[in-house]
Amino acid sequence: MSRADRRPSRRAFLDATGVTVAAGLLAGCSGDSGTSGTSATPSSPSPPSGAVAVTGRHQAGVLLPQRAQPHLLALVADLDATAEPGPLLAELGETVRALTAGSDPRLLGLPPGDLTVTIGVGPRLVRTAGAALPGAADLPGFTRERIDSRARGGDLLLQICAGDPLLVPIVAVALLDQAGDRLGERWRQFGRRGTEVPVAGERSAPRNLLGFVDGIVGPHTSAEQERDLWLAGPPEVAGGTLAVVRRMELDLTRFAALSVAEQEAVFGRRRASGVPLSGGDIASAPGLGAKTPEGRYLVPVDAHVRRANPTVVGVGHMLRRSYSIDDPAPGLLFISFQNDLRTFTATLTRMETSDALLPFTTTTASGTFLILPGHGPRRPLGSSLFG
Repeated sequence: MSRADRRPSRRAFLDATGVTVAAGLLAGCSGDSGTSGTSATPSSPSPPSGAVAVTGRHQAGVLLPQRAQPHLLALVADLDATAEPGPLLAELGETVRALTAGSDPRLLGLPPGDLTVTIGVGPRLVRTAGAALPGAADLPGFTRERIDSRARGGDLLLQICAGDPLLVPIVAVALLDQAGDRLGERWRQFGRRGTEVPVAGERSAPRNLLGFVDGIVGPHTSAEQERDLWLAGPPEVAGGTLAVVRRMELDLTRFAALSVAEQEAVFGRRRASGVPLSGGDIASAPGLGAKTPEGRYLVPVDAHVRRANPTVVGVGHMLRRSYSIDDPAPGLLFISFQNDLRTFTATLTRMETSDALLPFTTTTASGTFLILPGHGPRRPLGSSLFG
């Protein structure tokens, strides 16, 4: 059977649901993937055990699940010059719903469990829909980068996360099979979460390859998420967010040669507990004004938690989901989500002037993507932007 024979027909899908893209835009979709998800339609199959709600106002894989799955694949690709983004994104959205429901035979019998697939589009595609839209700006270059041209930018981001490591490459194959020759892969990176450390309530954060707890600070309340994470408008992008994806090599040998106290001074936190050097507990905000009796800052002036502090930088919080990697070299796959690209660019610009962590890093891949608003049977993925 050919790929075309296997691919669900776009028209058949719309006929089956009894709606058009325009009607889907008017009707919207109930629920919020950042909270309770959507109500199932009468024809929707029951979700598999452990499933993450993938339909709603937002795509899954940003806030849901609350504790990020341990295994990830970030895959960046380009759209063929002759292909239209709208139909492809709609098909990919259908495929995601089939994969997460366990009804796609390309899963090879594996249960989907907590599988999520999050899809974003790069600046070139966003500009075709509107040059002033959020996500239309390219990510600028920074210092300490060694990036091949194939590893910078890109038209499409597929973020695949799962508790079962076998699912990740299988789902990638299924999605690329669905896209066929309309997508050309640029680069991909597998990553895994380190040991989760409790932070506050049900929140936790993983350790990174440098031994420190990573991703403690972020927009954690609903109000913070609406303010700093989700795009409120214009309507074409409402419910989406902006992602920055960067792959970094870490100089583990040189960092490990430092004493524990020196390592803690680099981060501004205790290595064992994650507590700021100013005191408190792991969830405490660093006391940037706290000093010793001799007048020395408890959190050094070049410590990472000071240089990257959103209040000091003058930007909102970014939600970070970082993964450790060991191929092509030991390092970190950094993924941040924010509703203003300046949140990232201003933070990194300030870090470049004096951040003790930066000399231990070299960025080897980089890009920014508009994470599309949520989707469902009555609102195809990407329809608000490319419908």
